[in-house]
Amino acid sequence: MLITLPPDYKPSDDEAFMNPRQLAYFRQKLLRWRAELLREAGETLSSMGQGGIVEADLTDRASVETDRALELRTRDRARKLIAKIDQALERVDNGTYGYCEETGEPIGLRRLEARPIATLSIEAQERHERMERVHRDD
Repeated sequence: MLITLPPDYKPSDDEAFMNPRQLAYFRQKLLRWRAELLREAGETLSSMGQGGIVEADLTDRASVETDRALELRTRDRARKLIAKIDQALERVDNGTYGYCEETGEPIGLRRLEARPIATLSIEAQERHERMERVHRDD
């Protein structure tokens, strides 16, 4: 079922949570985010494929190598983010998107707007982070 959203549509607490319009909105948001990350990755591959480092000065060469290493770390983070976006799209498809994996409660539109790949409600995320801090200090 294809739903056409008005260009100014924003999910609202006044409508049923994760109704077809909201699901379509978040699907589009996730797909746009994914496309942007893939475009940036393509640009990185293109720029890195344009030959080796030709800087004669050691300082310039080190700077270029540092920039490339940083770019590769950024691309690795983007790769992991794309996997999380794909998982969120699967949740949209199977009807579990927007609901906390831990409690089954709605995550909340504001949180999903800020972090569309969220899988935990704010309360569950805070509990999870407190547990991590406790166990990390051991």
